[in-house]
Amino acid sequence: MLVTSACAGLMSGWLWWHSRYQQTLAGLAGFGAMMALWCLGHVFVIHDQPQLGRYLLLANPLMPTFFLHFALRFVEQDKVRAPWLSWARRHIGWLYFLTAVVVLLSWSLDAGDVLQSAALGQVFVFHSYGFLNLLYTVALGILAHAVLWFGWRYHQGNKKRSIVAMFLAGGWGLLLATPVVFPSFGLDWFPYPMLLLPTYPVLLVYGVVRYQMLAVNALANRALLWLVMSLLLLLLMALVSSVFGQLGMQALASVPGWQLWLYSSLVLLLTAACYRPVARLAERLIYPGATLDQTLINTWRQQLSSCQNWSGLSEKSAQLLSAALKQKVQVELPAASAEPVIDSQLKIRCYPQSGRWQVELLGWDDMTPGIRLVAQVFGSLLGSSCELLAQSLQLAEAEKQQLAQQHLVEMGALAASMAHELRNPLNIISMASAGVDAELRGHIQLQLKRADRLISDMLVYSGRLQLQYSQIELEPLLQSLLQQFDWQQVKLELEVPSGLIVSADQHRVQQVFLNLFDNANAFLRNQANATLKVEVTLSGGFIRVRVHNNGPALDASLTTAQLFRPFISKRSGGSGLGLAIVKRIMDAHQGQICFRTDLGWPVSFELLFPKDSPDV
Repeated sequence: MLVTSACAGLMSGWLWWHSRYQQTLAGLAGFGAMMALWCLGHVFVIHDQPQLGRYLLLANPLMPTFFLHFALRFVEQDKVRAPWLSWARRHIGWLYFLTAVVVLLSWSLDAGDVLQSAALGQVFVFHSYGFLNLLYTVALGILAHAVLWFGWRYHQGNKKRSIVAMFLAGGWGLLLATPVVFPSFGLDWFPYPMLLLPTYPVLLVYGVVRYQMLAVNALANRALLWLVMSLLLLLLMALVSSVFGQLGMQALASVPGWQLWLYSSLVLLLTAACYRPVARLAERLIYPGATLDQTLINTWRQQLSSCQNWSGLSEKSAQLLSAALKQKVQVELPAASAEPVIDSQLKIRCYPQSGRWQVELLGWDDMTPGIRLVAQVFGSLLGSSCELLAQSLQLAEAEKQQLAQQHLVEMGALAASMAHELRNPLNIISMASAGVDAELRGHIQLQLKRADRLISDMLVYSGRLQLQYSQIELEPLLQSLLQQFDWQQVKLELEVPSGLIVSADQHRVQQVFLNLFDNANAFLRNQANATLKVEVTLSGGFIRVRVHNNGPALDASLTTAQLFRPFISKRSGGSGLGLAIVKRIMDAHQGQICFRTDLGWPVSFELLFPKDSPDV
C-alpha cells in the first residue's frame, strides 16, 4: 500500500505539472491523488490509526468522480459533440457536490468499523451506510467507463488506442482491488492480488499518455530496460547463491575473494551481453512501427547535405522519410519554388523564425510513438540542413552580386570609352553632310540621331545609378510627359488621384515613362481607334501605375524574362535597351515592373513604386 501510494502520488504530481499544456490531465491527476490517500488510509488502519484511516477510506467516491471528469474531457472533441456530453461537462460541479455529500454522510453515519482479521490483523469493513458509499463508488466507475466506451465508438487513431489501454488498465485494477472488500463479506482471506496493486496507477497513466507524449515513451523505454536488467541480475544472484549453498558455503560473507571476483565478472559479462538485445527488444515494444539506427541517421544527414537548392531539398527529404516510414510524407519549405505534389496528410513544415529554423509536424497525432519519434529525429536533421543551405545560398548570392558589380563597373568604363570614340567620327560625319543635297542630308541626320540615342541608352544601362530622391506629384508629371509626343489620332486616358506624391528620382522616373510612352507611340500612331491609358492607384505601401494600350500584342516567342533583357526588341529602329533601362531604374528604386496580358488589354505594363522611400 505504501508503494502504491508513492507511485500514485508521484504520477499525480507529474500529471498536474503537465496539465498546464494538456488540461484533460487535471482530472487524472486528481484521481491519482485520491488513490494515494486511499492507500494511506489502509496503512493508517493497519498501524493503529483507525479514525484517520476511516476518513480516508470513506472518501473513496472522489476517485471515480475525478476519473469521470477526466473521461468527459478526454472524450469530448470536435468529432464527438453529443449534447449529453456537453451538458455533463457543464454541470460536473454538481457531481462533485453530490460526492462530497455522500462522503460527509459516510463520515457522520455508521458506515464501517475497524475489525481484527486473522489474515491481515486490523482491517476496515463496510456495513450499513458504508455499502451505499461503496455502491455509489462502483456506479461512478461504471459511468466513467461507459463514457470512454462511447468515445471509443467515434474516435480513431491514438485516441482510440488510449481508450483501449484505459479499459485494460481498469480491468487490471478491478482485479487487484477487489480483495479489499473480502472482509466486509466475511471472507478472511489474504489479498494476494493486492501485492501487485502498485502496477495499476503506473499502467493506467502510461496507457493514457503513451500515445500523446513522446517523453513518457522515452521514460518507459529506459524503465523497461532497467527492469529487465534488474530481473536478470536477481536471477543470476539466486543461481550463484544456490550453487554456493550446495558447495557448503552458508553465507556470502565467507566466500573467498577469487570467487567473489568470478561472480562479479559473470554478472558484468552477462550484463554486457544482454544490454543490446534487451535494448532492441524494449525499443520494439515501446516504439512499434519503425526503427532508428546510427547508419540510417548518417545516411539522412549525407543525403540532405548534398542538396544545392530548396526544391531539391524538399523533394529529397520527402523521398527519404517516405521510404523510411513506407508511407507518403510531404515536406513544406517556404523557400522552395516548386514543392513535390504528394497526396498525404502527413506533413513536415520547416520555416525560419527569429534567426533559427523551426520544424512543425502536421497530421502526426494519430501515428504510433515509433513513427512520430522517427519524424522528430528527421525533422531535427532537416532543420539543420535548412540552416546550412540558407547560409550557403546567402554566401553564393553575395559572391554573385560582388562579381556582377565588378562586371558592371568594367562594362561602364568600356561603354564610356566607346561612346567618346564613336561620337568623334559621328560629329565629323554630321559636319560633312552639310554640303550634300537636302534629301540625302535628312537620311544621314536620322541615322546619326539613331546612333546617338543608342550610345546614350548604352551609357545609361551600363553606368552606375545614383538616385536623387525628391517628392514628385504624379498627375502633372505624367501630363507633361504625354504632351512631348506626337500622338496624332491616339486617344489618351489618364486616371491619377489628385495630389498623389511618390518619393523617387525625378529624372529617372521621367526616363521610365518616356521609354514606355515612346514604345507605345511607335505602335499606335498608324493604328485606327488607338488608345493609351495610364491609371494610378494606391495598393498598400506601393503606388501602382498601369500603362495600357490596344496596339498589336507582343510576339508570343518573347517570354516575360526576355522582354526586359538588353538588345531584345521587335520594334523597327529600336535599340533594344528601353525596357532593360526601365527595369534597372525600377530595381534601383526597390520597385517592380512586369508585363501583363490578364487586364483586358493587348499590352499592359504594371509598375510598383514604394510610397515612401527610406532614403528621403
